[in-house]
Amino acid sequence: MNPRMPAEWAEHDACLMAWPTRPALWGPAFEAAKQEYAAVARAISAFEPVLMIAAPGLAEEARAACGTGSGAGTGTGIEVIELPIDDSWLRDSGPVFAHDEHGARVGIDFRFNAWGEKHYPWTADDKLASLLLDRLGTPRVHSSMILEGGAITVDGEGTLITTEQCLLHPNRNPRMSRAEIEDELGRRLGIEKVIWLPYGGLEDTETDGHVDGVAAYVGPAKVVVSLPEDPAHPDHARMRANLAVLEASTDARGRALEIVPLPQTTYGEVAGTRVEVGYLNFYLANGGCVVPVGGTPQDDAALAVLAAALPGRTVVGVPTPVLAYGGGGVHCITQQLPKEARA
Repeated sequence: MNPRMPAEWAEHDACLMAWPTRPALWGPAFEAAKQEYAAVARAISAFEPVLMIAAPGLAEEARAACGTGSGAGTGTGIEVIELPIDDSWLRDSGPVFAHDEHGARVGIDFRFNAWGEKHYPWTADDKLASLLLDRLGTPRVHSSMILEGGAITVDGEGTLITTEQCLLHPNRNPRMSRAEIEDELGRRLGIEKVIWLPYGGLEDTETDGHVDGVAAYVGPAKVVVSLPEDPAHPDHARMRANLAVLEASTDARGRALEIVPLPQTTYGEVAGTRVEVGYLNFYLANGGCVVPVGGTPQDDAALAVLAAALPGRTVVGVPTPVLAYGGGGVHCITQQLPKEARA
């Protein structure tokens, strides 16, 4: 088997999500987190079906909050199923999907250790990929490497972008060298070239700097990059170091990268905590792009940058300051289920 992970802009059969289930993470914002998850699910359901995974006993709560979805009656509604879960960041705890050499969909089951053992327990989340693939009837490919989906972005043509800050962190795979990590990404995801950015977000202590907070493939040889314009921003210099790497890089096919700077940043306050709402943590749905926004004046300009970078897609902002408070955004709580590519 020679699987290859398709790009996020390839057509999906559905979007996978998981319902909030760890009250200790959210504290006083737990109920508000559920409302934001439901709002994201409804926004995505206007473009493609959503399959929401709820912990046993919570399916009815999730159905009541999410409703039938914006696309109900058109084949793009919201379905809720129950499986054991510890947390609700499915991009990271769920499977990563790829196509085998015949175009059939397979699920890569990487190990999960709660972002370097930051939250207990994580046993159910580590087992989730296997249970979900069985429920979906999708063949499972096991990997012993710890990897979260938010740590990578791919072009579907053999190139992967990640951050050294995350993938080389000693709390993930301390016994694997950079070369061994690249080899495993090649074997499991069809990656021929890895572009290593030095930095994720400085304040992204939850994930140790996932790439989906700083850079995202949006088309062949086309990458949107966080580039805060405020010199006082903690990532002002760090993101320019990332930019320099991308400007000097070519992809697996030898192409220089078209780089789209995203200079806007915004902040909100949740439960007395100042949080950055990351515009770059968006999800590419079928014909759409669902973007976390903060309800601030900067939102419109950021959405305009993304709309210009994504012609033919409808760009939709969803207020998600509570997701930022929990440590992520729209991309972090979603995972695309690519359509099978068989002839």
